[in-house]
Amino acid sequence: MTLAYWCVLIALFLPYLSTITAKAVSGGFSPRHNHDPRALLDNLSGLGRRANNAQLNSFEVTPAFAAAVIIAHLAGGAEQALLDQLALAFVLSRIAYFICYVADWAALRSLVWFVGMGLIVSLFIVAA
Repeated sequence: MTLAYWCVLIALFLPYLSTITAKAVSGGFSPRHNHDPRALLDNLSGLGRRANNAQLNSFEVTPAFAAAVIIAHLAGGAEQALLDQLALAFVLSRIAYFICYVADWAALRSLVWFVGMGLIVSLFIVAA
């Protein structure tokens, strides 16, 4: 299995870093919140809300990244090392995105988001 495929697996689990953060700062790991955890997450503020928003964005972008990696592999137009580097850069951009979101660095977060989207587009372009 290629590094790019491993990056897809990592990207699938990255949203849960945000989930854990949101719940940890809000006391969401108590048994009473386990009956309806989404209600808890919907009513957060501050750091917990930002972490939950990062989670939602991660769930939104991950399918596009996974599709880009799979399509780039199937198209076969790029060196594997380049695909691996782009995929790893995407994962690192998502970690940076999470950090920017919870730290409330809005402008930098938006810039990092654009970098991540650019990396997804790059996977398509290099495979063409």
